[in-house]
Amino acid sequence: MMQTLSHRVRAALRLLWLTGELLAAAAKILLQNAGSRKHSALAMRTLWLHQSARRLAAVFHLQPRMAGTLPPSGLLICNHLSYLDIVLLAALTPAVFVAKRDVKHWPVFGWFARQGGTIFIDRQRRSDVGRVNCEIASALDAGALVILFPEGTSSGGDRVLPFKSSLLEPAAASRRPISVGAISYRVDDGDAAEEVCYWKDHTLVPHLFNLLGKGEIRATVRFSRVRGASSDRKELARQLHLEISALRTPKPPTPKPAPSPRLPRAVTVGHLD
Repeated sequence: MMQTLSHRVRAALRLLWLTGELLAAAAKILLQNAGSRKHSALAMRTLWLHQSARRLAAVFHLQPRMAGTLPPSGLLICNHLSYLDIVLLAALTPAVFVAKRDVKHWPVFGWFARQGGTIFIDRQRRSDVGRVNCEIASALDAGALVILFPEGTSSGGDRVLPFKSSLLEPAAASRRPISVGAISYRVDDGDAAEEVCYWKDHTLVPHLFNLLGKGEIRATVRFSRVRGASSDRKELARQLHLEISALRTPKPPTPKPAPSPRLPRAVTVGHLD
């Protein structure tokens, strides 16, 4: 009972903290837009999202750890586990995200996604892919890092879901730099698959409130640059899927050879006459 009470109190206090951070971030982007003729400049929006996400990561007690090199630009393909993925990756670097259209209409977070320059796609309309691909190509031409979750939905992290290849057309056609990232979470006071990952029939508000009550969330992102990327988007999708799946289960370190046993010093035996 005490643990449940402490969890709820912690969640309530952090919810107040989260509200304050969101209000401060909203005020900053509105003032920034009002004072700039080019209020829609992509670099400005992604920097604002980066700075805001760093503060939100502190609210969630999100402790990120990286392995490999974080790409400064190009296309970054990641597995998708939770809405927390956006906070995690945006806190690491300024970036443009590609998200499903539903996110655009989420309360509060949808508005922040729009202000951060997120590219939204209607997956129910095949004709929308062309528009989204043009926006991705435009962001890449501007030197931005574009982050894409080609699974199309989130999962519990036990495996990488099949990739949708349609949004990989700009990368396949232009031979732009491509990197992959494998995200994973751990919590000591719960089950990351059920309480950090946002999937199945989870509802946003109860899931968020429970997540705010967690003691600490440890996140790991493993990055790798893709070499020899295919120019065929379907083959590229298979290639990237394999790359991320391999990153999720890193190879164990090569064992060092055991030192050779020290032999006793040779003893010289004199010949008897």
